[in-house]
Amino acid sequence: MKQQAVDQINAVIRESRIGVLSTAINNIPNSRYMIFYNDGLDLYTKTSKQTPKIEELRSNSNAHVLLGYEEGQHQPYIEIEGQVEIVTNQNTIDWLWKEQDHSFFDSKDDADLVVIRVIPSRITLLNSKDSDTPITIDVSHL
Repeated sequence: MKQQAVDQINAVIRESRIGVLSTAINNIPNSRYMIFYNDGLDLYTKTSKQTPKIEELRSNSNAHVLLGYEEGQHQPYIEIEGQVEIVTNQNTIDWLWKEQDHSFFDSKDDADLVVIRVIPSRITLLNSKDSDTPITIDVSHL
C-alpha cells in the first residue's frame, strides 16, 4: 500500500504544476497560487525576493502546499508539509528558467529572482484510488 501511495503522490506532483503555497507570519496564514516543478519529492518555484512570502519564510520556514484535484472529478490530490529553503544558486535558477514561463521576470539574471525549495517532511494523499481514507507518508522514512 505504501509504494502505491508513493507512486500516486509522484503522479500528482508530475501532473499538477499549479498549487497553493501557504505560509504564516505572526500566526496569520497566507496562501497564494504558485507554479511548481520538482526534483524527486522536493518542489521548486520562482519568485521575487521583494515579495511578502520571502519575509514570511525567513521568519517561519514551515510551509504547506496543496497540489492536484480537478473540480468535479474524483482526482487524487496531496497536501505537503515541509520546510522551505530560499535558493539563489544559479544552476537551480537556470534549470527553472528553462522549465517555466517567464512572464514575471525579463531575465534569469534579474537581481530579484530567487527560488523557493519546499523540502517535504509529510505528504498526505487524498482521494486515493486505493483507499477511502487519507494516506500520510513520513518522507524521512522513504
